[in-house]
Amino acid sequence: MSWGTELWDQFDNLEKHTQWGIDVLEKYIKFVKERTEIELSYAKQLRNLSKKYQPKKNSKEEEEYRYTSTRAFLATLNEMNDYAGQHEVISENMTSLIIGELTRYVQELKQERKSHFHDGRKAQQHIETCWKQLEASKRRFERDCKEADRAQQYFEKMDADINVTKADVEKARQQAQLRHQMAEDSKAEYSSTLQKFNSEQHDHYYTHIPNIFQKIQEMEERRIVRIGESMKTFADVDRQVIPIIGKCLDEITKAAESVDHKNDSQMVIEAFKSGFEPPGDVDFEDFTQPMKRTVSESSLSNSRGDGKYEPKFGGKSKGKLWPFIKKNKLMSLLTSPHQPPPPPPASASPSAVPNGPQSPKQQKEPLSHRFNEFMTSKPKIHCFRSLKRGLSLKLITLNTQVWSLIEGAGPEDFSNLPPEQRRKKLQQKVDELNKDIQKEMDQRDALTKMKDVYIKNPQMGDAASVDHRLSELEQNIEKLRLEVQKFEGWLAEVEGRLPSRTEQARRQSGLYEAQNTSAVNSCAQDRESPDGSYTEEQSQETEMKVPATDFDDEFDDEEPLPTIGTCKALYTFEGQNEGTISVAEGEMLYVIEEDKGDGWTRIRRNEDEEGYVPTSYVEVYLDKNAKDS
Repeated sequence: MSWGTELWDQFDNLEKHTQWGIDVLEKYIKFVKERTEIELSYAKQLRNLSKKYQPKKNSKEEEEYRYTSTRAFLATLNEMNDYAGQHEVISENMTSLIIGELTRYVQELKQERKSHFHDGRKAQQHIETCWKQLEASKRRFERDCKEADRAQQYFEKMDADINVTKADVEKARQQAQLRHQMAEDSKAEYSSTLQKFNSEQHDHYYTHIPNIFQKIQEMEERRIVRIGESMKTFADVDRQVIPIIGKCLDEITKAAESVDHKNDSQMVIEAFKSGFEPPGDVDFEDFTQPMKRTVSESSLSNSRGDGKYEPKFGGKSKGKLWPFIKKNKLMSLLTSPHQPPPPPPASASPSAVPNGPQSPKQQKEPLSHRFNEFMTSKPKIHCFRSLKRGLSLKLITLNTQVWSLIEGAGPEDFSNLPPEQRRKKLQQKVDELNKDIQKEMDQRDALTKMKDVYIKNPQMGDAASVDHRLSELEQNIEKLRLEVQKFEGWLAEVEGRLPSRTEQARRQSGLYEAQNTSAVNSCAQDRESPDGSYTEEQSQETEMKVPATDFDDEFDDEEPLPTIGTCKALYTFEGQNEGTISVAEGEMLYVIEEDKGDGWTRIRRNEDEEGYVPTSYVEVYLDKNAKDS
């Protein structure tokens, strides 16, 4: 079926239909373009997600990726990155194969459609012109015929009238003949125009219009075929990346199957094994002999030995474990808040705080300086309560940054570490030095070959120019070998010492190692701050010796602090940390210890309720007599 024969009179409808077809094509192009934008956005989000969970370089998190489970997770992140790349490929292929091609085709289609309908309008205008000519010729023939009839009737009337002169009759006869001749000419012209119009009309409806409509039909069919091919390409672009996406998913599955729980458990043992022996049985202490008490070598604590309390901040500190004894009052004094006090509410005016702004945060000093200051100063200590205040404010304020210094500032032979961890560190150091030696040797061999080439071919370079570099490499190799020998000696010492210990030696070494690591194991527990962070640094330079009996008894027989004044709460404070106390705005309380420069004041509500509040939250009225005394 052809549009030229079936739709010969539907020129306007065909024009609308072809325009609708172009609109559909442009709508499909817009759809594909939005799909590519979605693919790009999805790929970008996947890449950002993968990057977000990648381990940070040179961080502790990177070390955690040695386990099989975390390595599988890392492989999943990498595969998701490749997965995102395939969505970018989909977007690029759709842009080039569909959007670009269809956009050019739409422009060509618009030009072709415009040309065909221009020819159709031109044919329509031509047939309309022929029709107008036929109508004009027909009207002219009709007019001439009527005028010829009137002239003939006028001649017959004049010829029949006897009163009319012969000249008038002759004139009327000639006029009638002229009109008849004009009518005959009009008739001939009308007949010729009619034949021409019929021929043009036949050609128009059976030749020109069918040809033009056939071209429009072919153009429309090509458009339909083209949009179908584009839809097929739309699916093929997705289908092409499915095998690669499948490989990504297969790799993720393979990584998941590679997770080995036994291996990870063994790695945890290797990472945290200390090499210490568990403590032996605690010996019986005979308290029936008050003058001389026995001390077990395998005991967890030797704090009563020689009647001295010797907390040593270093490798030989006392191995006392606070959770195993009753002297937990030390923990209560450590509950005084060491973080900076919160600022007062912003809504209050400055004049409402008589104590002024919040106390500035004191700059942290090295721990050794603080202990020197503590040992050399002569404070007015009427009881051990002031010592507690000094400990809580001087030691607790050293937060986890100081604890990190403990881990990073160890001796060269790693003697501060447990035996098993020390062995691992020494082995790692030996491996690193051997790698460095191999690199230096590779550079030396390369320079030696270069020197041989220069000797054989002097025009390529001066052989003496590499001698200086070769001597430097030899010196570096020798230094590294000496380092390796040093660390291998320490390693052999550690490896030879561990397996040859007897049961009794194990007991003694267990006690000795517990003492060496008390700053990390024992003291870390008693120096834990209210928020759970470690706040004390090991010091290998300072030792503090206090009589154990006085120290313990002071905590057992503690007297309540005297009242030195009163205070009024300016704002409501929610004491959420240990050592703090909650107060309500306008509440009157007793002051038992004033601000020592750390921004906190110790107050009491009743005999059982006392704690610290920010100094800027209260208005203090000190009793002058109590303060002077």
